[in-house]
Amino acid sequence: MTLLNIWHYVVLGIILLIFIGGVVASLKQSDAKMKYSMLFSITLITLFLAVFSVFVVDKYTKKVTLSKMKNKRLLSTEKIIYTGIVTNVGNYPIGQVTFDIKLVNKGHATGNVKGGNFYKPSGIVAFFSGGFNRSDKPQTIEKKFIVAKNLKPGQSTPFRVYFGYPPYFSSTAQFAKVWGH
Repeated sequence: MTLLNIWHYVVLGIILLIFIGGVVASLKQSDAKMKYSMLFSITLITLFLAVFSVFVVDKYTKKVTLSKMKNKRLLSTEKIIYTGIVTNVGNYPIGQVTFDIKLVNKGHATGNVKGGNFYKPSGIVAFFSGGFNRSDKPQTIEKKFIVAKNLKPGQSTPFRVYFGYPPYFSSTAQFAKVWGH
């Protein structure tokens, strides 16, 4: 579960006041249909605002940086290992830090794109081509890992993740990012 900070409580308190004001205004209505529709509307709106505000506050208060990222490919096991350090550079604790790595094969990364790189059989073609032992070779792989939990402000922690590396990849472009929630 994500850690809530003081700004979460301030925003949720304001939304609670809006909800209470809406309930009081709807209960003052004399028409029953109007009263119930107003109650339903204010409940739906404040619920949406509460969920949305948690994500917005997280984005602006939980800041993480990635440093010293390295990778090493293990040819014997066809795996790749990523190591690095994540640091909480914000002023509030972070519940979880997620590391996202995206690998793109040579053809897509360098602009050397051929029509066959993007073609993936579907529908009737997939039905007939699936029986000929054709395997689909994805040109992009994206993996997400939780690399730290309960990271305090200013604290750093090293991480190491590994996953299967396709043997047909060559000159791979990599795109890494981290975020806290």
